Amino acid sequence: MKKLRWGILGVAKINERIIPAFAETKFATLHGIASRSLAKAQAAAAAHRIPEAYGSYEELLNDPGIDAVYLPLPNHLHAEWTLKAGRCGKHVLCEKPLCPTAAEARALVDACRTLGIRLMDGFMWPHHPRTREIRDFLDNGGLGEVHHVHASFTFELPLDDRNIRLHPEMGGGSLLDVGCYPVYGIRWALDDEPVSVWATATWYNGVDLRMTGILKFAGGKTGSFDCGFTLPLRGSMEIVGTMGTLRVRDMWLPPYEAEFEVERSNCHVEQFSFSGHNQIACMLDDFSQAVLEDRDPIPSPEEAIRTLRVLDALARSAREGREVDILQAG
Repeated sequence: MKKLRWGILGVAKINERIIPAFAETKFATLHGIASRSLAKAQAAAAAHRIPEAYGSYEELLNDPGIDAVYLPLPNHLHAEWTLKAGRCGKHVLCEKPLCPTAAEARALVDACRTLGIRLMDGFMWPHHPRTREIRDFLDNGGLGEVHHVHASFTFELPLDDRNIRLHPEMGGGSLLDVGCYPVYGIRWALDDEPVSVWATATWYNGVDLRMTGILKFAGGKTGSFDCGFTLPLRGSMEIVGTMGTLRVRDMWLPPYEAEFEVERSNCHVEQFSFSGHNQIACMLDDFSQAVLEDRDPIPSPEEAIRTLRVLDALARSAREGREVDILQAG
């Protein structure tokens, strides 16, 4: 079976979750890791038994033995290094969000298509089998007509100014870091794009520490969310339809025993479970297969642009204290 040969640009903390997942893939193999420090790259390679270590990102990108790269760099560096990878013929799985703004993402997607490389942002939850089952359940009328979705993603972050999440010039803030999950999830569950948004936020050092928002859709459908760095870990989604309510307690970070439940108006609860799936391995395999089959990944990079258009509008709403039409958000 042919496998895509991967490299990782950087020794970011999220690699602790990404690297072990390669062992569970069918279509991907991890060939190398790069750092601006050769010693750090060698240490990471030794710790995880990665064949090659590189003392610069450029060295990895110039290696013909690498087909694709995972890019976990800070948000403001995503476009720069995705383009550098693309110019070296490497396909890119970029950590979310694809860029800090929709305009930057649009330019990046267009450039990658011109270069002929595949690009996808690194949301993991769309690749989990549970997500596909929920989609089928909704599409087959399991909840009737869906009218409202609420989603959340919060965790407690120490307010250490050295953390890149707390720097606006680096694409920091809770909306871009974790709010992108519920906003994407709401759009996905309603299978539609909002027409306007409203948001309020708590600010620190120029970034949003917490945000609460409302998304308005045509026909009176709504979505609501909260995200932030100051509350305990939460990552749920609730989808409300005319025939019941679907709840997922751990939508974005499912365990190996992943579940969701549906409660009917008579209080009857149906349980659904999915065992033994690593959503990171699923994501790596889905992207690898797309590259090997010379087709767009699912989700396509245009999906990232659509999410960022909503995030742009929410950020503007929180700053200006008013409802913002999506078409006015740029």
